[in-house]
Amino acid sequence: MPRFRQRFVLLGVACALLALLGLAACGEEEEAGTATPAATVVGTATQAATRTGQGVATATTAASGRIAFRSERDGNGEIWVMNADGSGQTNLTNNPEFDGEPAWSPDGSKIAFEANRDYNAEICVMNADGTGQTNLTNNAAMDSSPAWSPDGSMIAFVSEGDYNLEIYVMNADGTGQTNLTNNPANDVSPAWSPDGFKFAFFSHRDYNDEIYVMNADGTGRTRLATNAAPDIYAAWSPDGSKMAFESVREIYVMSADGTGQTNLTNNLEYDVSPVWSPDGSRIAFVSYRDGNDEIYAMNADGSGQTNLTNNPGWDGSPTWSPDGSKIAFVSDRDGNYEIYVMNADGSGQTNLTNNPAPDEAPAWSP
Repeated sequence: MPRFRQRFVLLGVACALLALLGLAACGEEEEAGTATPAATVVGTATQAATRTGQGVATATTAASGRIAFRSERDGNGEIWVMNADGSGQTNLTNNPEFDGEPAWSPDGSKIAFEANRDYNAEICVMNADGTGQTNLTNNAAMDSSPAWSPDGSMIAFVSEGDYNLEIYVMNADGTGQTNLTNNPANDVSPAWSPDGFKFAFFSHRDYNDEIYVMNADGTGRTRLATNAAPDIYAAWSPDGSKMAFESVREIYVMSADGTGQTNLTNNLEYDVSPVWSPDGSRIAFVSYRDGNDEIYAMNADGSGQTNLTNNPGWDGSPTWSPDGSKIAFVSDRDGNYEIYVMNADGSGQTNLTNNPAPDEAPAWSP
């Protein structure tokens, strides 16, 4: 079934995160050594089959950078990395326990991730080549959802250490772990502002899922969305002036202070998972308006909404390349979850991973 199909109330999120206790933590702190690379190479994008909604298309334009992702091709969740054309696929974590949800440091030198190597969900970090795998959180609570600060000096995460979900922050080496939210309600989904001075998050503290903002030290917590509908998953625009978010199956945008809340998608089916292009001019999202999950893109004002994937399979988890020319995504159109890439206009859709095991959670390197 589609693994990323949305989630409209915090209870569902909390349950999903708590369930990771049995699935999702790394080796001993300062775990030794280089991860043994898996000897896997899949054909480049020009070798893989390409398609659009109208059928076979030309290959994507040349891609650059690397994509980290989670794969189960070795029988358990591992973090792999590949070039943007699908070549050089390498197992970085190479461990019998679950590893997943990779997050690149802003300079691309490290990857934070979730792991279950000590039978508890932990936040770990490793060098981009898989060496130096280290357990940062190293405690009995469930820790998940790592998010790097824009300058790479800190990592925010969600922890269940106080018997509810709280947002913590720590230095990039794991020191100085601090509970920022410290509230009996669940607080999740920390999103750093582009300048690193604030967090957006959503909370159930007012008995309804709402978006809040706070300073990076946890002070100044302010509720931005103040309506009866659940408002969740805020995504900052690249310049920090706006946030896109989900509300009652629609995508809204508002100014960073919560004013000017505007419904961008405005249709009867659900629209979720907004992701800003690097220049802030467009927003990719997932929509069910054509009877199945498809990736759409629109201008930042909601105009020009276009179905990019346009096929009967499930398509989700869009992520922009750093230059904004391409979008990586997950699709089951070939019978299992694979990572694809396409040009920003939807042309040149290419299966990068192309193997029988599920490949998910693509994260493009900076």
